[in-house]
Amino acid sequence: MFRLIVAGKNLCESKVRVNTLKTKILMTFLAGFLVVSVLSTVLLAEKPDDPAGGGKPDKLRPVPATDIELVKKISLRGPKGPPSWAGGGGAGKGKKEQAATGILGDPVQGRRYAIVVGISNYPGEENDLEYCDDDAVEMRDALTNVYGFKNVTLLTDLEATRDAILSAIDDIPTDAGEIVFFFSGHGMRGIAEDNDNERVDEAIVAHNGTNLVPIWDGELRDAFSGFETSRIIFVFDTCLAGGMKSDLEGPGRIIAMASTENGYSYETDALENGEFTYYFVQEGIGGGKANIHDYNDDTVIEQPAQVTVEEAFDYARANCSLDKPMIGDGFDDDLLP
Repeated sequence: MFRLIVAGKNLCESKVRVNTLKTKILMTFLAGFLVVSVLSTVLLAEKPDDPAGGGKPDKLRPVPATDIELVKKISLRGPKGPPSWAGGGGAGKGKKEQAATGILGDPVQGRRYAIVVGISNYPGEENDLEYCDDDAVEMRDALTNVYGFKNVTLLTDLEATRDAILSAIDDIPTDAGEIVFFFSGHGMRGIAEDNDNERVDEAIVAHNGTNLVPIWDGELRDAFSGFETSRIIFVFDTCLAGGMKSDLEGPGRIIAMASTENGYSYETDALENGEFTYYFVQEGIGGGKANIHDYNDDTVIEQPAQVTVEEAFDYARANCSLDKPMIGDGFDDDLLP
């Protein structure tokens, strides 16, 4: 009898302990779920409306990255050709599909803004280039003199810090009708924590006045995610420029790139420019040589301003012998800035 009572008591105590343990587990699960819910709400609240964006980048510090490699634009002095290790260039064999359709797209509505960056003089001397600042000046002149842009921010050399570039983007009104972003300088790659799905990320190389500092492709995506317009033109005269496409492409956007995702870009003494910029900007737009389509539109301003982005790209790709230009074009028909 005693044993039965003891056994019953132990059984009841065991059930109590089991029930208590279940209650603790349930409470722990609910507490954890509540914490996750709160964190998710906070994180979602911090993100911009653009689902591809991950919040504005820190102007002073890039996102953490590993396996970083600086890929320098190649400067050709005198008559020398490209080095054997550079992987070649040129327009490639076979006929390329033309980017220009010959049909003019919708005209711009609203004010136009541009940020034009070229860095020849990096901090120190070992990473200096020769003509990237000239590339930027050529682009500024084309935008203002040919297309009539009034709001152009030019950043060259030691002025072109990461902070200054990202601040210039922030200063553009969110209701801008059109935005142009141009960069000529070095490229970089690495594994960056910039909230995209890429294994290897690409960057344009700015600086902080003392050291080289990247702006990763995912950071550029986030920096441009808050604008109401989809009419944004990106032009990159850098190595690895083709890697910018996946992060920046979208409806209405055009990304014109001097090189492939793994390719090099070149500047030469003969052209006194980056090769891509020379044909895209100086000859194609400024010289009007890319203007091959008659758009049959009385509202189009006179030549050479009739050159569309797609025409300028086609001209550059056909004439580059070192670079391998690429384009990502999400704009309906042809875009006249």
